[in-house]
Amino acid sequence: MRYFRFGCPTLSLLRCFTLIGQFIVECVKVLSVLKRTDEDMERSFGRDLSGGLETALILIEASESGEDAFPKFQYTPENVQGPGCDVDPTEVTLPGCSCRSQSCLPDSCPCLCFGQPYTGEGRLVEQREEEASLGYSRPVFECNILCECSEACQSRLVQNGVRVRLGVFCTQDRGWGVLALEAIPQGCFVCEYAGEVIGFQEARKRQLSQTAEDMNYIIAVQEHGGGQQPSRTFVDPATVGNVGRFLNHSCQPNLVMVPVRVHSLVPRLALFTSRDIEAGEELTFDYAGGHVTSTQTHSHRLGPQTEPGAPQRKACHCGAPNCTGVLPLDISVLH
Repeated sequence: MRYFRFGCPTLSLLRCFTLIGQFIVECVKVLSVLKRTDEDMERSFGRDLSGGLETALILIEASESGEDAFPKFQYTPENVQGPGCDVDPTEVTLPGCSCRSQSCLPDSCPCLCFGQPYTGEGRLVEQREEEASLGYSRPVFECNILCECSEACQSRLVQNGVRVRLGVFCTQDRGWGVLALEAIPQGCFVCEYAGEVIGFQEARKRQLSQTAEDMNYIIAVQEHGGGQQPSRTFVDPATVGNVGRFLNHSCQPNLVMVPVRVHSLVPRLALFTSRDIEAGEELTFDYAGGHVTSTQTHSHRLGPQTEPGAPQRKACHCGAPNCTGVLPLDISVLH
């Protein structure tokens, strides 16, 4: 009633309809631009990196140099046994649960004796405050192929492989990198850092045999389990690996690495988003580690060695405000 008192209702309604119409037109324009941008992103990428081995597409950016410029390696969606590894990572060595239910419950499932690691939406459960203050986190186990629960069980996540669209692209000064081709919420599983699981001596041999121009993809993961001797896992995706081999380091990463055990005690090095990721954003993790369950080091070597067993540090070009200027390097495998 007050509205009609202050002006002509007909003219006001016409003005409202005009403004609404203009707003709709602008929205259509914005959506059109966004659609073209998404199409341009799709058109700039070519074949699927995994060759159909992953559920989601992992596209390779079309390069002016052609296919010859892209690294040659054998794709594997999960770890494989390499020299010096006593246990085949693909062999089922963990027992299964007898939960005949749609989804297992922590109170009754032996696979979840350390708690449910994932939410109902399939995201990594945030670390408890008391765990973070003490500098540790609970181990992560998933239900495996021997379990009697359904395939839709909440504790089956990493084993299902890559479920988000990713793109491998050529950066300006950091070689190849990986970007998200869709928005990814915080806590979502992105991919594994998969490759050959090798022994200590083999890791040492491979690192020492490299020249100054060679890239070193070996990552060393050390886990501490109370008073027990720390367990070490070495993964090398140089010749056999997955999309994780293309992830760059950042001193301010948006991914975090979590060792996850599924069928075997050999951990699968799973990478989860540590914050919300926008479509088109590069995905990175901290080569020096980014989760308190373990210490990870992914090292590169550049230039001649000044002393035997003393590789030079490579410059870091992540561009983060807290950038240290050099890539993390762990030479413990040399000794």
